Amino acid sequence: MQRNRRLIDDCFLHDKDRLKHADALAILKERVSRVVSGEAVPLEAAHGRLLAEDIHAPRNVPAHDNAAVDGYAFASRDFEATGGFFPVVARVAAGHPAPDPVPAGGAVRIFTGAVMPEGLDTIAMQEDCETHEQDGLRFIVIPPGLKPGANRRKTGEDVEEGALILASGAKLRPQDIAAIASTGKAEVKVWSPVKVALVSTGDEIRRPGDPLPEGGVYDSNHFLLRSLLETVGATVTDCGVLPDKAEIVHETLADAAKSHDAIITTGGASRGEEDHLVTALDTLGKRHVWQLAIKPGRPMNFGQIGDCVMLGLPGNPVAAMVCFLLYARPVLTVLGGGEFTEPRRYQMPADFEIAKKKPDRREFYRGILATDTKGVTVARKFERDGSGLITGLREADGLIEIPEETTSIDHGEFVNFMPFTEMGLFAR
Repeated sequence: MQRNRRLIDDCFLHDKDRLKHADALAILKERVSRVVSGEAVPLEAAHGRLLAEDIHAPRNVPAHDNAAVDGYAFASRDFEATGGFFPVVARVAAGHPAPDPVPAGGAVRIFTGAVMPEGLDTIAMQEDCETHEQDGLRFIVIPPGLKPGANRRKTGEDVEEGALILASGAKLRPQDIAAIASTGKAEVKVWSPVKVALVSTGDEIRRPGDPLPEGGVYDSNHFLLRSLLETVGATVTDCGVLPDKAEIVHETLADAAKSHDAIITTGGASRGEEDHLVTALDTLGKRHVWQLAIKPGRPMNFGQIGDCVMLGLPGNPVAAMVCFLLYARPVLTVLGGGEFTEPRRYQMPADFEIAKKKPDRREFYRGILATDTKGVTVARKFERDGSGLITGLREADGLIEIPEETTSIDHGEFVNFMPFTEMGLFAR
């Protein structure tokens, strides 16, 4: 079977030395496209997957007028003539057919979800009614004041027949699964997961559980990125920790590109003598090292090896996570059949000050939501800015975004806040 084309040739080439954030996003959005095929899965296995078909309502939901409460159904037009005193002529429960047409002036005992009998349009809640026995017959007294149609769910009130419920590319949430189930579909077509090879680099890197030599660092980035990849539904191949040896880096990337949709590396994204990733990418495929005009995350590379996308993330954990959320996440979502979307920004008053910021650079601070003395929700900046401080990621609720043109922030000034929940992460 012919594989879908991953990238337009030279899609990452650009003549700027240091790209601004918006320019980088625009290039990615224009050039990257879906690479996966569709598969049918049972509805109970579809949560979190990306939809590969449009879902239309095959029928009205609900399929008939039905009761929203337990009570007594009657025709509002009969209320004035009866004075609210109705004989109870039938009983109808959910899952059973409605009784024959009800005679004028009659009421029906009805339960939540039951079909509304023909000609009746209003339901009085049972706790608002009084029952009476007279000559062996049961009567109900309904209080005045109910609006016609009260406590009745109308046919197609939720979804009308033929309406679009969900479009292809939607990430299926619990409420979306419920909507599909309400149409009667037992399975749904979703996009196959994106296959990602995850690579760590560096002679100093060790995996948890291994002895740590002098100068060694445990590989927290692997577990950070693997968890982040789960939020986009990717299947991950662990390519291990590569030493700073050009031939090993070259061989690993070449093999990974043959069987994966994307390669994500961490560390070795700059041009140092021991950073062999860029050289390997030059040899194997196409690349452009994006010295991004952002903080953190400036040293980052993008490229392709054949049809395989390569994203080289910085080695510092904060920069690696920020760059994944801002750039890798939307790219992988598109490769997997979804839409290229940016997180929503929320305007929050700043509970901090920045006396001087470098112009022409967009900065992202770890932000913590708090409540000030007046009960107003404010954004606080994690007190330290180091890219290696995982503590800041743990304590943060999201990212504070400071645009390129801004050179200072006053206390109380409104800033953009991007919650981590907008980027697929759990709330703290």
